[in-house]
Amino acid sequence: MRFPLLPRAWRGAVAATAVLLAGTVAAQTVRFVALGDMPYGPPDKSYPPYRALIERVNALQPAFTVHVGDFKAGSTLCSNEEFSAQLEHFGRYRGAVVYTPGDNEWTDCHRANNGGYDPLERLATLRQRFYTPGRSLGQQPIAVENQSTVMPAFAPYVENQRWWAGDVLFVAVHIVGSNNNFETRDPKAVAEFFERDRANVAWLRAAFELAQQRNARAMVVAMQADPFDNQQPVETFPRHSGFAASIGDTLVPLAAQWGRPVLLIHGDSHVLAFDNPFKHQKKPVLNLTRLQVPGAADVRAVEVSVDPASSQPWTIQVFDAQP
Repeated sequence: MRFPLLPRAWRGAVAATAVLLAGTVAAQTVRFVALGDMPYGPPDKSYPPYRALIERVNALQPAFTVHVGDFKAGSTLCSNEEFSAQLEHFGRYRGAVVYTPGDNEWTDCHRANNGGYDPLERLATLRQRFYTPGRSLGQQPIAVENQSTVMPAFAPYVENQRWWAGDVLFVAVHIVGSNNNFETRDPKAVAEFFERDRANVAWLRAAFELAQQRNARAMVVAMQADPFDNQQPVETFPRHSGFAASIGDTLVPLAAQWGRPVLLIHGDSHVLAFDNPFKHQKKPVLNLTRLQVPGAADVRAVEVSVDPASSQPWTIQVFDAQP
């Protein structure tokens, strides 16, 4: 539908009002929930507390929820029935859910106690069942951009997503535990790792380029893996690390160069952490904050509030299923 052109005398006032409104929207606080590494364990024990936590999330009515992967324990079956149960769980969120995969869902599925599945077949199934280009999961999906659509050279990577909330850019990137599937004893795993690692690096670089172009005030990056793998933070990731290129050579230096607040959310180690562990050129990267969410037996989630107008925009509140 075309609208008539406004009289010239009105245009300046309308433009000024639009700028004012845009500034008002940009200054609004964004409130979302982050969680991961759940549910863990047999359904009769793990599902009830997880479902109760979902109901608590629903009561909080966040803008969206981010699940950072490992939607099953590392010692349970990677069956289609398990996938269906977790898809049903995502459907219990009354708002939107953005999900990025964990290693328990595919890389570790070759284990006998996981059912002895082919990890690449499980990954293909995850992509087919849990991702629809252009929108998230949940009862009220939000619009997302997928790397498979935005960057056709990386067509398989529908799970790499990005979206905006005000002037904050959110990015989900497929980086998982178990050293990001960089398993040198398995040629298929190595080939998969290098292809996905290249896609992840391109996706992160594109995110910082987009943030620069659109003058984002802050960025949130979500992935599954603990890049330190339960070790002390290191400044330079060794070349045998599955996080050397994507985190050590890409995320950390680009965040330091950009200079604006960046929050990295991940799970994997199941212990709450909220700190600034990264260094670049022997200096702490204080604008790059790390949030590691609880998980496994610690069935809690984290409400994150983002004040884009602040130089320290992140505020967190950890909560369980009890109001």
